[in-house]
Amino acid sequence: MKDHADHPTHPVRQLEPLDLWNRFADLNAIPRPSKHEGKVVEWLHTWAKQKGLQSLQDEVGNVLIKKDSTQGMESRKTVVLQSHVDMVCQKNAATDFDFMSEGIRMMVDGDWVRADGTTLGADNGIGVASILAVLESQDVPHPALEALFTIDEETGMTGALGLKGGFLSGDILLNLDTEDDDEISIGCAGGVDLTSRGTYTEETTVDEGNMALEIVVRGASGGHSGMDIHKGLANANKLGNRVVLEALDHVDLRVAQIKGGGLRNAIPRESRTVVVCAKSDLDPLAQALAQTAERLRSEHGTTDPDLVVEWNPVDLPSHVMGEEDQYALLLALQACPVGIHRMSPDIEGLVQTSNNLARVDVKGGKVEIQCLNRSSVDSEKDDHARGIEAAFALAGLQTERSGSYPGWTPNPSSEAVAMCRALYTEHFGEDPRVLACHAGLECGILGTNYPNMDMVSFGPNIRGAHSPDECVQISSVQKFWGYFLEVLHRTPQA
Repeated sequence: MKDHADHPTHPVRQLEPLDLWNRFADLNAIPRPSKHEGKVVEWLHTWAKQKGLQSLQDEVGNVLIKKDSTQGMESRKTVVLQSHVDMVCQKNAATDFDFMSEGIRMMVDGDWVRADGTTLGADNGIGVASILAVLESQDVPHPALEALFTIDEETGMTGALGLKGGFLSGDILLNLDTEDDDEISIGCAGGVDLTSRGTYTEETTVDEGNMALEIVVRGASGGHSGMDIHKGLANANKLGNRVVLEALDHVDLRVAQIKGGGLRNAIPRESRTVVVCAKSDLDPLAQALAQTAERLRSEHGTTDPDLVVEWNPVDLPSHVMGEEDQYALLLALQACPVGIHRMSPDIEGLVQTSNNLARVDVKGGKVEIQCLNRSSVDSEKDDHARGIEAAFALAGLQTERSGSYPGWTPNPSSEAVAMCRALYTEHFGEDPRVLACHAGLECGILGTNYPNMDMVSFGPNIRGAHSPDECVQISSVQKFWGYFLEVLHRTPQA
């Protein structure tokens, strides 16, 4: 069964721990795209009232639910439990689904829960559900709790950025947004959104002797533009641009439209380019496209086994890009870096700085290109962003920076980290991986207004986040849940 998760007999609702999975199913029945969290915020307030718990809301829309400590835990430090309520909305091209009005269609697949052709929302719905399960529990020992549910984490972290000092009073913050159950996160990258815009000269298409093709790059694996950036996954926008440039080595063609990618924090899986060429050039063009397609399949066969390059005739557009502007734009896209810029020299295996060429829109004389630049070193993030701006400036585009947020600097003397590390070793008989991650956790932002709050992040195994392949491991959720409860039970004395 892959839909109707609100039905009490849905397989997801039969999983252990029951309270956690049922709250996850409740959550996934509510549409909650980033910047459209109104319905889930309203539901949280209603849920809290039904449970006899106090709920508050700040001016940007974050929700805070408080619960007193259980008996015998009154002397422990107050703990802030934090997760974000929004989700990345990505679907397969063939999937008919409306994220604004429909609940996620879930299914149990062996040891995994996944969705039917869409993102699952386990990022960060499992964290939210875990917190709700603790809040409604009658038998889980815990200190005084402040449950912070932030909005709009995925498209700008505006919830965390807008949270003011004084809204929270806790001593320790547990962020439940890490996606490997053997990992304790103690730091993360900051990021900045880059939007490059400009115009180009259009030329009228001559009908006689010309035809149009839509060149499609699709089937790339996609994934999280931070956590998956080290995997060398194909970026459909870069590949689509490469296909056109290599075709231009053989025939003359003109670009009429480019549309590729989607959200900034998702590695683009698909790109479409409409080109115009002479009918007499169709055979050499098709031959060139076939050669490039074969090269791309060979280069990306391991990371992106379903990658496809295809081309089909379409109606002749009325206008194409002027030749000079086309040349400048294609070269700028070629110059735009994607993937890893630099690995950390201090933390083994950590990506320090990267860029995702997330979205390309070219149509009707206008260009808009969106990137997400990440780094755990703010000065290097700024310099890398400057290089991207320079590439597009050479093509006449103006770049705006927005949504900048700081990284989370590891605190080697953290009491919470030491406790979580020791407890993991004690609980599982092996040491956890204690490291920083190349994703945008909210801890760094929250720390700007709460500099004395001790922070740590952990969570269950989630794979394919920010893509329709997203899934969460059932056995890992059980492992995480037991560990989470023990962390609460072992909260240090105030």
